[in-house]
Amino acid sequence: MAKLKITETVLRDAHQSLLATRMSMDDMRPILSTMDKIGFYSAECWGGATFDSCIRFLDEDPWERLRILRKEMPNTKLQMLFRGQNMLGYRHYADDLVEYFVQKSIANGIDIIRIFDALNDIRNLETAIKAAKKEQGHAQVAISYTLGEVFTHEYYMNYAKQVESAGADSICIKDMAALLTPYEAESLVKDLKSAVKIPVQLHTHYTSGLASMCIIKAVEAGVDAVDTALSPLALGTSHAPTESIVATFQGTEYDTGLDLVKLNEVRDYFMKLRKKYIDSGLLDPSMLATNTNALIYQVPGGMLSNLLSQLKQAGKADQLEEVLQEVPRVRKDSGFPPLVTPTSQIVGTQAVFNVIMGERYKTVTKEFKGLVKGEYGKTPVAIDPEFQKKILGAEEPITCRPADLLKPEFETMKEEAKEWIDGSSVEDILTYAMFPKVAPKFFEKRRDRQLGIDAEHADKTNKVHPV
Repeated sequence: MAKLKITETVLRDAHQSLLATRMSMDDMRPILSTMDKIGFYSAECWGGATFDSCIRFLDEDPWERLRILRKEMPNTKLQMLFRGQNMLGYRHYADDLVEYFVQKSIANGIDIIRIFDALNDIRNLETAIKAAKKEQGHAQVAISYTLGEVFTHEYYMNYAKQVESAGADSICIKDMAALLTPYEAESLVKDLKSAVKIPVQLHTHYTSGLASMCIIKAVEAGVDAVDTALSPLALGTSHAPTESIVATFQGTEYDTGLDLVKLNEVRDYFMKLRKKYIDSGLLDPSMLATNTNALIYQVPGGMLSNLLSQLKQAGKADQLEEVLQEVPRVRKDSGFPPLVTPTSQIVGTQAVFNVIMGERYKTVTKEFKGLVKGEYGKTPVAIDPEFQKKILGAEEPITCRPADLLKPEFETMKEEAKEWIDGSSVEDILTYAMFPKVAPKFFEKRRDRQLGIDAEHADKTNKVHPV
C-alpha cells in the first residue's frame, strides 16, 4: 500500500461549507507559501462557488486569484471543482465554452479538474474530460453518492467503468450530503477498486459526525486519497480535520508522510482567521455541530433547512413531516435524481408545493418541468411516460445529450460583453458567459478602480517631474 494522499480543502470547500465561500485572497495569501511546503497531494482551491463569490461578494477577479495561488504554491498540485456541462454556473453551456473554460483553467494554473454531474449522466461529462486530457490536465470524475433503491454497488461500479472508459484519470466518491457510514465506505471502496484500475479518492463531509470513521475504513479498504480540512475550518458541514487524519495513520503502512509540526504552524494561522470570522458573524458556530437528520431523512442538511424556510414563508411550518414524506415520492416520480445541487432544490421545492397546495402536481415549477423533460440530462431511472405526459403536456421530452441542442456560444458572449470589456481577454468573456447579470457590475468596479490607480499614478508623476 502506497502512502495515503491528502487533498487539503481549506482554500475552497471548507470555507464554502462554513463561511458561504467568503474567504478572500487577502486572508489566504500570507499562508500560501507555508502551505506549499507541507507536501499535500493537492490543494483544492478553485471552482465550486468560489468563482461566483469572488465577483458577487468579494470584488475579486477569480482568474487573478488562481494566478496568485499558482505563483505562491509552485510545488503543490492545484485542484478545482467543475460541474461538467454546467461549468461553474447554473445552466448547461455549449461545448465551445466548456472547452475554452477548461483550457484557460489549466493555462492559469489548475492541475486537477474534479468533474461531476448532478444526475451521474456520463454524457454531461465527456466534453470536459476530453478538454482536460487535451490540455494535459488530470481529469478526475466525481460520482455523486446518494441513497435509494436503485443506488446499489452495481450501479456505482457500472458508472465507474463508464467513467474510466471515457478517459478519466481517477475517480472520486463525492459524498456531499454525509450519507456514507464507515462500513458502507469500506464496502463501496472495495467494490470500486475491483471494478476499475484508476485511483479512487474519497470526499465526505462531517455533517453526520461519521467522516473520520469513514476515512479509516476506506483507507483500510484501499482508497488512494482523501479530502480533509485544516482543523480550524473542519467538522460540522465541512470535512474531517487534516491533522487528526495525519496523526491517525502515522507509523502505519498508510502514513501520509506529512509533518504535524509544520501543519501546526498553518493551523495557528487559520485559528486567528477562524476567530475573526466568528467575531464578524461570518462563521456561525452552529454550523460546526453534528446534524444526524441526513441519516434519518436521507435529505442533505442544506436541503432540510431550505424546506423548513419555504414552509415558514408559507405559514405551514407544521407540515414539515408531510413534506419529508413527499420528497422520496417526488424523487421516484422524477427518475430518482441524486439530491445534490441543483436537483435537491428542484425536488424539494416541488414536494413543498405538492403538500401546501393539497394536491400533487397542481402547481409545477419551471425547474421540475425541466428535470422531467430531460433538460438536465438522463435520470438514473427512466421516468414513467404517463407521468411525463402529465407534467409536460404537448411538449416532447429531450432524449439526446442536452448540450447537443446548444449552438456554439463563445462569439455571441464576446459580442454581448463588448459594452464592459474589450474582448481581448478570453477569461473575461468566460466570466461574463457564466454570470451575465453579475459580471458587468464587477467589470465596472474593476475599471473604476484601475482608472483611479492610473489617475493617482499620473498625479504622482506630475509632482515628481513638474512641467
